[in-house]
Amino acid sequence: MSTTPRSVLAVGSHPDDIELGCGGTLARHTASGDRVTMLVITHGQSGPGDVGRRISEQEEAAATLGADLVWGDLRDGEVSNHELELVHLIESVIRSVGADVVYTHGVDDTHQDHRAVALATLGAARHCRQVLTYESPSSFGFRPHLFVDITSALDKKTTALGCHRSQVADSRMVDLDVVRDQAGYRGFQSRIGCAEGFVPHRMVLEV
Repeated sequence: MSTTPRSVLAVGSHPDDIELGCGGTLARHTASGDRVTMLVITHGQSGPGDVGRRISEQEEAAATLGADLVWGDLRDGEVSNHELELVHLIESVIRSVGADVVYTHGVDDTHQDHRAVALATLGAARHCRQVLTYESPSSFGFRPHLFVDITSALDKKTTALGCHRSQVADSRMVDLDVVRDQAGYRGFQSRIGCAEGFVPHRMVLEV
């Protein structure tokens, strides 16, 4: 992690997506003094739990990670690949927070909202120097070749995910034991304790 504070933006389609994909990395960022903002595009209306509960769960999870939270207010399951409004929305948040680093979904994903948000973010972040994509339970063919050591942040990641109680209880996509196992596997791949893996869309190395 950089010793110079940065502005970090993580973009996710639904409540809990960001925590699943890069929650440990965001915890590392906040621990390093970076400003972290989470942009959640929908309220997760199509998943388990009512909207009010999902909103409060996401607010609690963001606070656990020490992140600011911004809502996109689009409708779950109806995010379009051709939604110019979505690109402009993400672009406006990138500008407002002065994002140096952007995390978002990978484009190879079986969930249509995830694919749409991934493509929109890549367009919105076209001037950003560091843009990385994370994996989700609905990713396919995800082959990370950049890893972040989250050994010290794994408990923070699972605590943030645990805030999404409606999903932990009623969705197979949020299984904390599987999340820990995945972190261990990515750590095994990268020769460290526990890790999150990413595919960089753009990554400028400072040398």
